[in-house]
Amino acid sequence: MTKPRFKFFGWGREGEGMTPEEEDFAFRRLGERFGVERAAGLPAPRLEDIALRAPRITPPASLAPICATAPYDRAAHSYGKAYPDYLRALQGDFAPAPDVVAYPRNEADIAALLDWAGGEQAAVTPFGGGSSVVGGVEPRVDGHKAALTIDLREMGAVLEIDRSSRAARIQAGAYGPALEAALKPHGLTLRHFPQSFEYSTLGGWIATRSGGHFATLYTHIDDLVESLRTVTPKGVLESRRLPGSGAGPSPDRLMIGSEGILGIISEAWMRLQDRPRFRAGSAVRFRDFFAAARALRVISQSGLYPANCRILDPEEAWNTGAGDGTSAIMVLGFESADHPVEPWMSRALECCRDHGGEAETPAAEDAHREGAAGRWRNAFMRMPYTRERTIRCAIINDTFETAITWERFETLHDLVKAATEAAIRQATGRAGEVTCRFTHVYPDGPAPYFTFTVPGHHGRLLEQWQAIKSAGLDAVIAAGGTVTHHHAVGRHHRPWYDRQRPPLFGAALQAAKQALDPQGLLNPGVLIDPASAPPAG
Repeated sequence: MTKPRFKFFGWGREGEGMTPEEEDFAFRRLGERFGVERAAGLPAPRLEDIALRAPRITPPASLAPICATAPYDRAAHSYGKAYPDYLRALQGDFAPAPDVVAYPRNEADIAALLDWAGGEQAAVTPFGGGSSVVGGVEPRVDGHKAALTIDLREMGAVLEIDRSSRAARIQAGAYGPALEAALKPHGLTLRHFPQSFEYSTLGGWIATRSGGHFATLYTHIDDLVESLRTVTPKGVLESRRLPGSGAGPSPDRLMIGSEGILGIISEAWMRLQDRPRFRAGSAVRFRDFFAAARALRVISQSGLYPANCRILDPEEAWNTGAGDGTSAIMVLGFESADHPVEPWMSRALECCRDHGGEAETPAAEDAHREGAAGRWRNAFMRMPYTRERTIRCAIINDTFETAITWERFETLHDLVKAATEAAIRQATGRAGEVTCRFTHVYPDGPAPYFTFTVPGHHGRLLEQWQAIKSAGLDAVIAAGGTVTHHHAVGRHHRPWYDRQRPPLFGAALQAAKQALDPQGLLNPGVLIDPASAPPAG
């Protein structure tokens, strides 16, 4: 049976959304925090009400079978899933809609599309699942004459599996569930599970340097790429398949995190793992967030490498139903394909007790699905549906994440919270809420993830959101953090990325783009500005 198509507005597929129980819970929390009453809010946009400009380019006959200009295709590729994307769509603004959406079936199609775009002077937006929350897939013309989006969904096969080396050659358009389903009969897994897992692709993960759900060790896509093939306007770039190499700068590293500005990733050899058979998990309560963080620092430096060891501050725990708002909570878990993990869990719980932590329940194999850990996990996976609903009621709710070394974490935390709370008051005239959790931890530092929530005002939501998020990111950069830990740069983070990036590296990246994409076709304005205007026609 064919699955319903993806929504052109909102998260997931048509027909999906919050359950009545989830909506009751969300609005009850908003009512208790802010006095917000449940309301229908603004109506979601309807496809039949959207006015799109006529396409400015027409595909040649050779490419027409893989191209679409129907309203749904163009509307569904106008935006990602960022807060301002939803706002503009609610206002009926689909001006960024691409003129043409192409669905290549192979590398030859991609090369032909890039050649055609070059001749037409059309900007090109590579598109995976469209789950970007940083403005990474919005088509921008930026001096070109039209906009072409290249969606790789028809290139989603697992082409080859090397069981002895635990690796697979996978096309970039593979969505997470299909990829894992193909590996499961072989007893293997990529073990990369971002929140967007169901609605994002391998190519998107690589292009944005995605961070997976697991909190330590092999969680970033960087560690899982064995080799890449990338189609650029100047030809195909393919790296040699190796377990490791010291032969100069890595061509793979050039493409990992390039966000589509250098070429279109077509396939990759990916490092796999055996599917886990042993698990243990628990939830641990702490008197405050910093106490939990100190315990987590000890665990992260112990060599235990838990699969999950994120912490939630008391407010975050309350908002998600994981706690009552009086304690910080650590969600702790271990897994292995080779051996029982109870000794590792026991030692981690000892570290927690040394810092005042108290386990909610004895460690158990299915603890990640029960108790505080299970409640948080369910809320985490369903969060994107909540924002799609609450934005219609003028709720400003967004996130930003960073990473920082341990000795600077507490200072960064306090600076960012204070700056964001002050910006909320100035922008909206009321007290909002800023919460924090850790998504990943490393021996040298954590990845704090901030969420801000406040009722706003229809007609001013975009400027209010911008003021709040800008203040938070200003504080992140001032405190020495990174502008993004795993959400990518896109266009929304560009001003802060420019401040973080060394100027000489920017020049080197510009030179690489000039060599691979001399017309500046690919994702103009993402990561760097064009070196020069496109040639006149």
